[in-house]
Amino acid sequence: MILKMTNKDEDFYKYMGKFFGSRIVEKQTNDRIYDDPYKTWYIYIYDERPVAFVSIERNAIKNIYTIKEKYLEELLEEIMHERKISSSIVTNLYINLYEKLGFEFLDRESYKNFVVIYTSKIKEDEKDDETEENNEIKKEENKDNELAEEDNRLAMI
Repeated sequence: MILKMTNKDEDFYKYMGKFFGSRIVEKQTNDRIYDDPYKTWYIYIYDERPVAFVSIERNAIKNIYTIKEKYLEELLEEIMHERKISSSIVTNLYINLYEKLGFEFLDRESYKNFVVIYTSKIKEDEKDDETEENNEIKKEENKDNELAEEDNRLAMI
C-alpha cells in the first residue's frame, strides 16, 4: 500500500517518526531526513510498516530511502505516473534503479554521494501546475508566519 501524506496528517509521525534523525538512514543514504512542512511524502507500507519513502517539494525529490529496491521501484513508478520530476539531487545509492525506471541524469560527477536526476523538462502546462503548487506553498508559509507572529505577540503580553 502506498500512502501520500504531509507532516500535518494525523498518522504521519506514526509512520515516519523513526526516520527523522536516524543515523542508520543517514549512513546508508549520506542524507539527513527532515520533516519540512512543504513536502509531500509517498510512503510504501508493507506488513503495516513503512519500508520505503520519497519526499517531494515543488516537483523535486528531496529524500529517498528503502529497505528493498522493489518497494522503491513501485513507489517511484507511482510518483512518475502522477507527476514529472524536476531536477533533483538524490543519493546515488539507487542509481541502477533510476536508470531502470528511465530517469535522465543532469549530473553524475559533481557530487561524491549524489546524482542529479529528472524525468523530463517541465512543459508549459506543467509549469502552470508547478506555479499553482508554489502559490499554495507560499500561502501556507505566509499563514505559518502570521501564526508565529501572533504567538510572539501573545508571549509578550
